Amino acid sequence: MKYLICGLGNIGNEYEMTRHNIGFRVLDALAKASNIVFNDNRYGATAELKIKNCQLILLKPSTFMNLSGNALRYWMQKENIPVENVLVIVDDLSLPFGTLRLKAKGSDAGHNGLKDIARVLGNDKYARLRFGIDNNFEKGRQVDFVLGNFSKEQEEIMPDKLERAAEIIKSFCLAGIQITMNQFNNK
Repeated sequence: MKYLICGLGNIGNEYEMTRHNIGFRVLDALAKASNIVFNDNRYGATAELKIKNCQLILLKPSTFMNLSGNALRYWMQKENIPVENVLVIVDDLSLPFGTLRLKAKGSDAGHNGLKDIARVLGNDKYARLRFGIDNNFEKGRQVDFVLGNFSKEQEEIMPDKLERAAEIIKSFCLAGIQITMNQFNNK
């Protein structure tokens, strides 16, 4: 079975450690733990990971957040991966920092990356792993917050959160979305 695991973020050093780039960071942590590296390809950096009988294509789009759908569609078509084998990793303002929620489908909740993916795919029926980044910002300062860095305290516990996200990704591929949601969403 083939899976496309797409972490959302923005390319460029200035965005590397921002809250909005948590999708990239999750995939970077998974790749590092698996001793694989990303290669620059069309529409993004990709890496391949084998877990048991599953082949995972890890994708960090190079299209910037607001055009993530183009990269996702290209790699789905190139690798012949059905939408039910797609998982998008995204930052979420509505969840406390480090909270991880797997969903089979859902609204974009105002997230421009998810909005573009739904536009390109024509629906919102794709799995997403939402990584809570908190919402501790003053009114009108949302953009500054998501494009800002995590606190020192958050960075100290980040490795555990990234490891847990990797466990969820692996379970999604090996056990399926329902079992994975039941196992991980209530913890």
